[in-house]
Amino acid sequence: MGIRFDWRQVLVFVLLYCLGTSGLSGCALPRVSAEARLFAPLKLELVDDYTLPPTSFQDVPVGGLSGLAYDAAKGVFYAVSDDRSGFAPARFYTLKPKLGKDKTTGQTEIKTIDIKTVTALKNPKGETYPRNTIDTEGIVLSPRGTVFISSEGVAKDGIAPFVNEFDLQTGAFVGALPIPEHYLPKKGPDGEREGIQDNLGFEGLTMGVDGTPDLFRLFVATENSLAQDLPPQDSEEPTRVRLMHYAVMQGRADLTGEYLYEFDKPPLGTVEQGLSEILSVDNAGHFLALERTFGLTGFNGKIFQFTMAGASDTSAIAALQPKPPQAPTPVHKTLVLDLADLGIAIDNVEGLALGPVLADGSKSLLIVSDDNFNKDQVTQFLLFRLVNEDEPPIPPLKPTPAAVKPTVKPTVKPGP
Repeated sequence: MGIRFDWRQVLVFVLLYCLGTSGLSGCALPRVSAEARLFAPLKLELVDDYTLPPTSFQDVPVGGLSGLAYDAAKGVFYAVSDDRSGFAPARFYTLKPKLGKDKTTGQTEIKTIDIKTVTALKNPKGETYPRNTIDTEGIVLSPRGTVFISSEGVAKDGIAPFVNEFDLQTGAFVGALPIPEHYLPKKGPDGEREGIQDNLGFEGLTMGVDGTPDLFRLFVATENSLAQDLPPQDSEEPTRVRLMHYAVMQGRADLTGEYLYEFDKPPLGTVEQGLSEILSVDNAGHFLALERTFGLTGFNGKIFQFTMAGASDTSAIAALQPKPPQAPTPVHKTLVLDLADLGIAIDNVEGLALGPVLADGSKSLLIVSDDNFNKDQVTQFLLFRLVNEDEPPIPPLKPTPAAVKPTVKPTVKPGP
């Protein structure tokens, strides 16, 4: 018979030993850092880089892709264009990606991305949006089979931002989220601008992963600071953007909280910096944020993980300047990936969405760039493997005997 351990006695012995030497702080018991408890152990691994050739669909140019939403039931993505009804009425596209394996390396790659449909958005009057009255940037698929789309508005013309709900099939207007007064573009009592800045309004949009048709959560973020939140010139204060949390129920939508997201100090030579997308990745309150920069070296992006746990609710603070009596605590964030480390050219990355399960059973994540309808830019798709080191990957489906294909000797992939 082996020796039996009473683990309660062992634990008491260890505690007494620690107290009798240098106290509990000096005992070499396992520790978990505060950051490890706060963030999920996420990492991103690049799978493929794909460029969509310049194309049109039903005489509508395909471009300006600024937001993505994945429809797992249909295996398609919905991609919203930020065309201000200039080249064609404001719209979203349905995209069908085809994944396969490189015959030489055996690695997963994007074979093609096909355009299946284009859907024009309708305003509450049932009409397409007139030119320069809308600037759509984010899109999510709701559990009730509609899409929510965010618009930056057009601040210079006093056109407010929105988060509206549209019919997935027809693009018809269904409803709108209530927008707080301090987001609306206007002039304050002192003549200074307030609300969203021009072309820097509602850019990021995501939905909680644990929603049902009766209740789900939406999160929307501005691309940059509200005018009344801008730090003074030559100030060392970080740039802060606002992030709202809505609870959407049948027949109503309530703002349940608002939080601040702080930018890191931008790289030297940066001309523009913005929060171009946010993404909910689990039901434990973990999010990804895509910060995009443009400067002397071109475009780049960084992906951060953030959580609103412990952040201050700022919904009652109409302006951050002058500073409020008590400084609000922003969301906590940590760097996941600097796209510059991938060793490939990065374009104007704006959209971010979870995608299909990959062949190895892991989750995928897709990033898309906005080509601005500029011949010198491209519509770039970056496919990643999203790994949570606390979770085992989903076992890939094994093909049935009838579905097994005969082995084909690998051939050299032709050049471009």
